[in-house]
This record gives sequence, structure tokens and C-alpha cells, in this order.
Amino acid sequence: MPDWWRKLRAAAAFLTRFPVGGAGVEEKDLAGGLAFFPAVGLCLGALAAGCLIVAEHLFAPPLAALLVVAFLALATGGFHLDGLADTADGLGSSRSRQQMLAIMRDSHIGVMGVLAIVVVLAVKVTALAAAPPDRRLAAVLLMPTVGRTAILLMMRLLPYARKEGRAAVFYQRPPSTALAAALLGLAVLGPGVGGMAGGVVVVAGMLFVAGFAAYCRRMLGGATGDTLGAACEMTEALVALVMAARI
Repeated sequence: MPDWWRKLRAAAAFLTRFPVGGAGVEEKDLAGGLAFFPAVGLCLGALAAGCLIVAEHLFAPPLAALLVVAFLALATGGFHLDGLADTADGLGSSRSRQQMLAIMRDSHIGVMGVLAIVVVLAVKVTALAAAPPDRRLAAVLLMPTVGRTAILLMMRLLPYARKEGRAAVFYQRPPSTALAAALLGLAVLGPGVGGMAGGVVVVAGMLFVAGFAAYCRRMLGGATGDTLGAACEMTEALVALVMAARI
């Protein structure tokens, strides 16, 4: 099996719930799979776009948007939504840095976590439903792609805030080259499928991640697996919002 294929499979096994043979993934492949996160996002976007095309032939835009957002959540097993909830609980607790990190590791979900999930999912659904028909498909394609690129940018900007954790394996290899390739790809893909709005999406998404990274550095001293997932989910919501904007 080619080295690149093992790494791509490792990334897909980590980020999705598709049966891609995740049981046989080695740690070195998982670490190397970081470079393929945007590619996995693009594949998710393509599948979601297909889902949207079918749904829009059967239902009104609001229900079609809901089905697409549900598909993305189910395809990832709510993985990043869980990180979003834990991040909201921790950062919203107004505790010390160590207490925030402890709260984020707790498997129980609090009010802030529930609120964060509800708001992000509501923004995605309503923004997709409100987007012009010619932008809706582009939005669905870009959301997972920009979201997974956001993870690479967060990792490039921030050190790991814990001594150990699920995301620690990805910090074995700096994502600089992978990030540069992903940003170059987005610079072409964004305007290519979404016109001016698609270009704005790429810039706005990366600026948002940079701001969120600065906030996480101040509050937590770095990134965790939860904040990486939160960055992905919030960036996806931002993509949908920008594509629905009157620009």
C-alpha cells in the first residue's frame, strides 16, 4: 500500500465514521495524515453537495439544508461538535487555566456546551437555507474543506496546551507545508466555485481562526483537541454565513 494512501486512510478514519479500515491505522500514519485533513474535508464537501442536490429535488430549501447539516454531523460522528461543546464549557466557565482544561476533559456537557452546539447548527441550517441558490452548492462544498484547513492553521499558530491527549500525535510533525498547500488550494477552490463570495470565505475563515487562536493562547496557553474541533465547527458556520450574505 502506498505511503500516501495509508496516511489518507488514517486521516479519513480519524475524521469520519466511514468504514475505511481505521482499526489497522498506525500512529506514524495518523501523524502523517494531518496533511490530508483538507482533502478529507473536500471529500466530505463533495458528498454533502451530492446530498444537497438530491434533497433540493425533494424538499424546500430549509429542509434540504437541515438534511445536509445532519449528514455532515453524522458522517463525522459529531466529533468536532463534541470539541465545540467542551471548549464552550471550559472557556465559558471563567475559571483558572488549569480548571478550564480540566472542565474541557470532562465528558459531561454543560449549559454553555449545549448552547454552542445549538447556535452553530442553527446558523449552518438557516444560513444555507437563506443562501442564493447559485451559492448554496458552493457553500456546502467549502464548509468542510475550510473547516479542516482551520485545524491546520490552529496547529501552526499554537503549541499543544496539554502534556498528553488525543491530538498530541498530530504535533509530531509541523503542518507548515501541508498548511501552505491547503491555503493555495483554497485560494483556487474558493473563487472557483463561489466567485467573489468564495474568495471572501477563504480570507474571512482564516482571519477568524487567527483571532480564535489568539484568544485560546491567552486563555489556555495553546490548543487542545477540543479547541481544534471548535475552530472547525465555527469556521464551517462562518462559511455558510458569508455565502448567505448580500455581497
